[in-house]
Amino acid sequence: MAQAPPLPAVQTLHLTRQFGPLVAVNDLNMTVLRGDLFGFIGSNGAGKTTTLRILATFLTPTSGTAKILGRDIVSESDSIRHLIGYMPDFFGVYKDMEVTEYLDFFAACYRIPAGKREKTVNDVLELVGLSDKKGSLIGALSRGMQQRLGLARVLIHDPEVLLLDEPASGLDPRARIEVMAILQELQRLGKTILISSHILSELQSLCNRVAIIEKGRLVYCGDIEGVRNHLTSSRVVWVKVTSDPEQARQLLLQHPQVKEITFEEQELRVQLTDHQTDLSFVAEVLVKGGAKLVGLREQEIGLEEVFMRLTTGETQ
Repeated sequence: MAQAPPLPAVQTLHLTRQFGPLVAVNDLNMTVLRGDLFGFIGSNGAGKTTTLRILATFLTPTSGTAKILGRDIVSESDSIRHLIGYMPDFFGVYKDMEVTEYLDFFAACYRIPAGKREKTVNDVLELVGLSDKKGSLIGALSRGMQQRLGLARVLIHDPEVLLLDEPASGLDPRARIEVMAILQELQRLGKTILISSHILSELQSLCNRVAIIEKGRLVYCGDIEGVRNHLTSSRVVWVKVTSDPEQARQLLLQHPQVKEITFEEQELRVQLTDHQTDLSFVAEVLVKGGAKLVGLREQEIGLEEVFMRLTTGETQ
């Protein structure tokens, strides 16, 4: 019996938002599946923040609609607010409050009973690695710790879907790594996460699926491997041998899955016939033929290169 596909956690349907003559989001159709750690990518002014604000029910669409866990963002906005956690790119904190006071305040806003708030606050602080800062004033925290506190606030009511707008913006490398590790843990715990970011190298290793948006329009939506396949006609592997490279070249050219081989910087660039080719034959052919293989790696297209190829750099 075939396994049913994952249900959509977030779905936009011809979503459009105008501000006067400016079309910030233009006929956007995008699906985020339950359990996704989904990267939302675009230049400044592409429409990412507007889309997230619509999904968070802060803005209404000009036309089209969106659904969160099957609920309509306009007609069922009240129930949606209990299902989502929204973290804007810039958020205010009460710097003269203690960490626990701040979180207890938001727990009360979500009507978490007083008897449960202390445990709830302690649990989210442990999750984001701030247990040792319970009594600290927020103003004394570093930028990275304040970002983690913001994430704790988002988690206080245990939402199923997280909408995070540039959560690692302005952080130093260590703080960014710490935030990304928290997001991976949240995905492991079953959360669906939609994250916008400019740090494409980190999204590449973090996310299982991405959407690329430019001038309010969707350019691509799907898994990262799929967009790589879309941009390249076949797989490429690089081979390094300490024996005669021409001998290695001739050995590989006899194989039907090899399309072309060139010499570049003391390595063989081997282009295969398609994306489905099993790479194990390369080493097998060379070793059996007597070549001394010392290096074999597949050429990968990074998310930054994908973004540059699919977008033009135009802004609104």
